[in-house]
Amino acid sequence: MSTKRLVYLLLLVPGLLLAGTGPAAAHDSLVSADPADGASLATGPQQVRLTFDQPLQSEFATVTVTGPGETEWEAGAAVASRNTVTVAVRPLGPAGDYVIGYRVLSADGHPVAGTLRFRLTTAGNGTPAEPQSAANGTPGDGGAPLWPSGGGGAPQWPWIVAALLLLGAAVLAVMRLNRPQRRDGQPDNNSGELSRRPLTRGQRAADSGKPPASSSSSA
Repeated sequence: MSTKRLVYLLLLVPGLLLAGTGPAAAHDSLVSADPADGASLATGPQQVRLTFDQPLQSEFATVTVTGPGETEWEAGAAVASRNTVTVAVRPLGPAGDYVIGYRVLSADGHPVAGTLRFRLTTAGNGTPAEPQSAANGTPGDGGAPLWPSGGGGAPQWPWIVAALLLLGAAVLAVMRLNRPQRRDGQPDNNSGELSRRPLTRGQRAADSGKPPASSSSSA
């Protein structure tokens, strides 16, 4: 394999590696919510529905609805189906701000969490739920299942490091191929090193400004 082909290969491989890690490294993102973030409602919603841009792991999904005074208003566990998560909501009580908290697991094994808020403008007559024993990640009635300790999914950083190393090797190879080769004994403009090619007698005389000595022939 020629040197130029090797350089082209070194330049191509990092791009392929980085392109391959792109979809795997892109975790789920929330694209819509009902009720919407910042909404003002006269009556409380019957459920919370969250939609993501990619499928989720259905067994690891948690959605909470917290009202004034840290009261809990979700009714049961969240249900994940493909790229949506829903949870039933109890009839709300006092007017004020309510916080929707969610945590889901992407298909690649990475957790995605966030919060949304909505305001209840008219008080209802509902009562909050009893505090769940699963609030700290332990199973209980209506609680969310335990989260996987390892997070699942293969890490992507080794591929990125390998791609960067190959890219660096390719850049160094290109620099070496494109470095000017001076043959007059003067320092190279890029590296500052002297050429290793020895000077001829005429070149040494030209550098010193003296005419070259003529060789004498024996009579």
